[in-house]
Amino acid sequence: MISSVRGTVGQISLNSVVVEVGGVGLLVNATPQTLSGMRPGSEAFLNTALMVREDALTLYGFADREEREIFEVLLGVSGVGPRLGLAVLSVLEPEAIRVAVASGDGKALTKVPGIGPKVAARIVLELAGKLIPTGVSAAAAMPTPDSWKAQVTEALMSLGWSEKDAGAALDGAAEGQEELRERGDVAGILRATLQWLGRDGARAGRARTGASRG
Repeated sequence: MISSVRGTVGQISLNSVVVEVGGVGLLVNATPQTLSGMRPGSEAFLNTALMVREDALTLYGFADREEREIFEVLLGVSGVGPRLGLAVLSVLEPEAIRVAVASGDGKALTKVPGIGPKVAARIVLELAGKLIPTGVSAAAAMPTPDSWKAQVTEALMSLGWSEKDAGAALDGAAEGQEELRERGDVAGILRATLQWLGRDGARAGRARTGASRG
């Protein structure tokens, strides 16, 4: 893995820079904020993440380790690739991303082009407890006993259910979720509720079919 790059700045574009290292020009993708501080001919140092694909090796550069850490954590969310991860860092500061995830503020993430309510809800759910605001302990960042309700309800609403239906689904799916709810496991509760909705929808469909035959 190439974890950092130090060399002379060559050509700069809107979203990338060529850094000359030992006679080799490395193309590094970066945010506009990172690129704005560079000038051709000057020396640059970037923390980097190397993305390996079957048809390409792509370098992404960051002003500091914290940005790289946020980027790599974002890539762990299903549906979030390197370009979208970089877009998040282009719009929001690392601390703002931590606060948005920790507080369940999906709306803050929708400021990023390419992120709608569904993707924002997925990021918040999958990264809960993984991105913690500076100065806040991991224990303090864990959801409170009731905070999961608002987050799960918001996620269900972003998927198309009304607030009333979301509340009814949470009540209907409560059986067997005691441990998840005690831990405030937002992602686990959402998955279990969606499974319940699927089963309940299937039961309702069979009931309607039986009634029509009668």
